[in-house]
Amino acid sequence: MISPLIEQMFAEIFCVNLRDLRETKFKLLFIMKKEAIKLWPELEWIKDKDLREKTTKTWQLALERSVLTPDDLKKIPFTLLCGPDLKVTFMDHKRSVVHIARDAGNTINGMYKGELTCNMDVVIAGAILADVGKLIEYVLDENGKAIQGVYGKYLRHPFSGVSLAEECGVPAEVCHIIATHAGEGNMVKRTTEAYVVHHADFMTFLPFKERLTV
Repeated sequence: MISPLIEQMFAEIFCVNLRDLRETKFKLLFIMKKEAIKLWPELEWIKDKDLREKTTKTWQLALERSVLTPDDLKKIPFTLLCGPDLKVTFMDHKRSVVHIARDAGNTINGMYKGELTCNMDVVIAGAILADVGKLIEYVLDENGKAIQGVYGKYLRHPFSGVSLAEECGVPAEVCHIIATHAGEGNMVKRTTEAYVVHHADFMTFLPFKERLTV
């Protein structure tokens, strides 16, 4: 977030009225929040209002800092590892992961007699945020195709995603899902909720990448 001092310096350098600058900034934040909510109707599944707001704010922040627009997310392939002609988009895949994770969590809660349980708000928030770091990892090339940027080569989306989420106050149990949903998570123990999101993600990724065909 921009400090008041930086705002003042920017206004003086570019001869912009500080009040107008702050109004423009507020309008941009409002627009990005609306875009995040439009992308993710599943946010309403998070019952805890505070967690829902922090999850929304993380997506809002990612959209502010990304070169990708909401329309780009509805067009670019969900992974760069399965070829450039993949028709399943980023949002197709990410929303499906949230739906699968919710169904799996509800099944676990209903059938394991309380010996294995899922916090559904944590599962849903974690699934929604798992790939938010890709908005920082990816850039667009001269042909408008998504590629991994220089920053993304150093820090993949599990790392940038946690950074964004922590900046927005997302609790540790949800940040844990972001951090462990991909291959990096194989080096540590996962919570039940993290296992659910990890497998929901990979069961809809690996068949694209290496399924048996006959």
